[in-house]
Amino acid sequence: QVQLVESGGGLVQAGGSLRLSCAASGLTFNWYAMGWFRQAPGKEREFVATINRSGGLTSYSDSVRGRFTISRNNARNTVYLQMNSLKPEDTAVYYCAARSAGMITDVEAQYNYWGQGTQVTVSS
Repeated sequence: QVQLVESGGGLVQAGGSLRLSCAASGLTFNWYAMGWFRQAPGKEREFVATINRSGGLTSYSDSVRGRFTISRNNARNTVYLQMNSLKPEDTAVYYCAARSAGMITDVEAQYNYWGQGTQVTVSS
């Protein structure tokens, strides 16, 4: 049974930082590309960042590029999202996702497994 468990969310002031973690189990982690998505209240879920199997290739949405960094530790079956210079518009539930094909993509439908999400709230 595949499980993705996010952690690290919380309340932070604008300009602050948070690091999200996503621990994976029940899959061969280094076979999977990983992604982070987010869903703000009243909005559709949107792509944030993705990383390939080895960690050598990443991609970001325009809204977070330069502020967020995705990384992974295959020995620990964990993917991270370091979020700096947070803005109120970054407030959302953040989800991690796994894609068995291994190649990075920003297309939500191409991910096979999803976590339950962790809330990030940025106050102004």
